[in-house]
Amino acid sequence: MAWKAPLQDMQFVLEHWLRAEQEWQHLPAYADVDLELALQVLQEAARFSEQALAPLNAPGDRQGCRLEQGRVRTPDGFAAAYRAYVDGGWPALACEPRFGGQGLPLVLDAAVQEMLFASNHGWAMYTGIAHGAYLCLKAHGSDQLQARYLPGIVSGASLPTMCLTEPQAGSDLALLRCRAEPLGDGSYAVTGNKLFISGGDHDLTRDILHLVLARLPDAPAGSRGLSLLLVPNGLEGGVGNGVQCDGLEHKMGIRGSATCALRFEGAKGWLVGQAHGGLAAMFVMMNSARLHVGLQGLGHAEAAWQLARDYALERRQMRAPGHSPGAGGAAADPIHLHPAMRLTLLELRVRTEGMRSLGYWTAHWLDVADASDDPALRAKASTLAALLTPIIKAAFTDYGFSLSSKALQVFGGYGYTCEFPIEQVLRDSRIAMIYEGTNEIQANDLLLRKVLGDSGEGFALLLGELRAEAGAGQGGAAEALGTVCDRLQGLVAEVERGAAHGPEYPYRAAGAFLQLCATALQAFAWARTVRCLEALPAEAPLRREKHESATFFFNYMLPDFDRQVAAVEAAACPLPFIGEPF
Repeated sequence: MAWKAPLQDMQFVLEHWLRAEQEWQHLPAYADVDLELALQVLQEAARFSEQALAPLNAPGDRQGCRLEQGRVRTPDGFAAAYRAYVDGGWPALACEPRFGGQGLPLVLDAAVQEMLFASNHGWAMYTGIAHGAYLCLKAHGSDQLQARYLPGIVSGASLPTMCLTEPQAGSDLALLRCRAEPLGDGSYAVTGNKLFISGGDHDLTRDILHLVLARLPDAPAGSRGLSLLLVPNGLEGGVGNGVQCDGLEHKMGIRGSATCALRFEGAKGWLVGQAHGGLAAMFVMMNSARLHVGLQGLGHAEAAWQLARDYALERRQMRAPGHSPGAGGAAADPIHLHPAMRLTLLELRVRTEGMRSLGYWTAHWLDVADASDDPALRAKASTLAALLTPIIKAAFTDYGFSLSSKALQVFGGYGYTCEFPIEQVLRDSRIAMIYEGTNEIQANDLLLRKVLGDSGEGFALLLGELRAEAGAGQGGAAEALGTVCDRLQGLVAEVERGAAHGPEYPYRAAGAFLQLCATALQAFAWARTVRCLEALPAEAPLRREKHESATFFFNYMLPDFDRQVAAVEAAACPLPFIGEPF
């Protein structure tokens, strides 16, 4: 059951769904990128993921990381795979040439990240934050910091971390205590403890760059008093920098990833951005990370779909209703013929392919926001990307876990054993719903900040994109999408009215509202897919398969929309307290 990169579907999304080559012609930085080059990049990434990473996935999970004399040792083969990754130029893919990058679109990097996470999530944790750190330093780092540290991140000589969480401060960053004292030479001495730091120490690179949230002596209370500092694990000449790994977490999944407790003892660091403006700088990094985490959910769903499909084609159990005995009068049919299994397998395929279109679409809007020479289009793209990011992060990771669980069900009891890899996919997928801002926080961010926070103006842009697709298409898919848009617009108005009557109401509605938006976006994805099928030859198997998938979505999965609407409306009812309210 070897994982294979879904190159055919990736090509369909780039070539037909996004029409990426035509879109790149309108972005000066990417005008020379064509589909042929893009597919070459994806084919090489597939080869690396299939041959270098996938074989290390299960052994890395079994072996895990270990702490020896204060230093982390990663599973056997991880360091060699990272050297191959660097030699292939992958860290530089979507970085600007002026910093040593290749200057390719972020949507190609998104496709590469999907492959890395699908083939070996634990290994990919070490590299997954690098592009966000690059963007953070590019946007907020001083000229000196950029010159000193950006080339190492782009080349892969350095790997960064994001150091937010502390023992007493998880989602509530206002509780952070880590402090930074000025040293008089433009640097700061950073002291404090950080928890759950992915890649906090490892043996893949010598240089590890910690981006640390801390408080300066004159910091105001709360989250507005946080500053961001770059703290390397070592200084010039091989001198240590007061950064210690105190322990490794023993985790349910991603065991090949070193999740560290770090102690900073007067470690020397430099301010990134403005004093007390750390959150603005950090969110550049976190927004990139949230898209990557959403792509982790996509990778898990793809891996689960492949495993369940392959097993269902081979495993024989009972006679399938309506099917005559096969060759030789076999007493049992492959389980993919049974309706219960077909429902599960089709949901896996349809949900995963819809996620891929939407994930790449979001990455493309980030490309437009960064590279368009039209200020109005850049502003629109930034707004859409900001709206889509919490949906992608939360919905994709929910799907990644739920679809992995459904895929395990296809295996029956075998799925619950370590004999088959689906149990690792399920374990690995669960963390993505928690880190980089829990899915509950993503839902609050979407509804309270991104929808209600600007009186729905940004959300109107997103609805405009969906309505344009409904208007461009024909038939039942386009009509269903138009109905979804009408109901969603009416529901937003209803939520706005409800929010005026009680401060808790939108928080109760937020989770269901995000899932509702995810279903609407899936309807958009499959309506556009139906329209794009006209570009494929009538006899092409992919055209038939995509049409079947779209039909399945609108018949079997779009009814979720009604249930989610009802859940948002039900949020008008107050919730009881578990225990005494304050």
